[in-house]
Amino acid sequence: MRPRWLLVAAVLVTSALGVWYGIGCDGPLADADRAGQHLRAIYSPMHFKPAIAAATDAQCLACHREVLDERVRTTSPAGFMSTDAKVAYQTLSTYTGEQETFHRRHMVTPLAKQLMRLRCNTCHEGHDPREEASGASATSTPQTDMGFTLRKQVNPETTCLKCHGQMPWQIMVGLKGPWPQVKGDNENNCLFCHAKTRTIRHRVDYLNTEAIEAAGGANADVCYGCHGGRAWYRVSYPYSRNRKAGAAQNP
Repeated sequence: MRPRWLLVAAVLVTSALGVWYGIGCDGPLADADRAGQHLRAIYSPMHFKPAIAAATDAQCLACHREVLDERVRTTSPAGFMSTDAKVAYQTLSTYTGEQETFHRRHMVTPLAKQLMRLRCNTCHEGHDPREEASGASATSTPQTDMGFTLRKQVNPETTCLKCHGQMPWQIMVGLKGPWPQVKGDNENNCLFCHAKTRTIRHRVDYLNTEAIEAAGGANADVCYGCHGGRAWYRVSYPYSRNRKAGAAQNP
C-alpha cells in the first residue's frame, strides 16, 4: 500500500495545478473539476480592465484557441458545397483562397497579415460575467452599456464600424452614385479624390498604415473591400475630416 503522505501530496499538487490552469487560462481544464475551474477562469483579472488591455493573444488563445482552429464547413447541413458558392469578400480581387471564418479573416489570412495588426483585445475589451442584456443592473446606463448592445459582445460602434459600414457616397464630392456604378468615371481609383482630401488615414495601431496606403493605390478593391464592399451596418463611421492646407472644405 502506498504511504498516506504520498497520496495526500498527489492530491494537493493536482488541486494546485487545477486552480492555476483555471485562473490563468494557460492550460487544459481537468475533467474532474471543469465546472469549478470554468467559474474561476471567468473571474480571472485578465478578463477585466485594466488587465485586459495588457493581455496578449497567446494568453487569450490558450483558452479560446478554437476561434482560429475552427474552419468553414466543406458541406452545409443542406448539402451545398462551400466551393460551389462565393461569399461577399470572395467576389473582390483582393481575396484569394477558400472561405474562412470571421476570426481567421481578421487575424491569420494572408490579407489580414498584410494589412492588419488586429489583436484579441482590439475588439474584446473585457468580459462581463453578468447577464447579457443591458439595463438589468442598477449600475448600468445607456452611456456605459451603449443602449442595447449586449455586454458580452463587442460594440460595433467602437469596433466594426471603424472599418466597415455603408459607403456614404451621397456626401462625397464628385460621386454621382454608388461606387460600382461610377468607379469608371474615377479611374477605378479611390485616391483619384482622396489624394487631396481626407489624407490622414489608417493611422491606428491595429492597422498597417503603409501597407494599406500602398495596396489601396494599386487596387481600389482594397479600399472598397472594407469601406463599402459589403454594408455590414446601415450607417457609416463618423470619420474625422482632415484636409490639406488650401484644399476645398469637405462637405
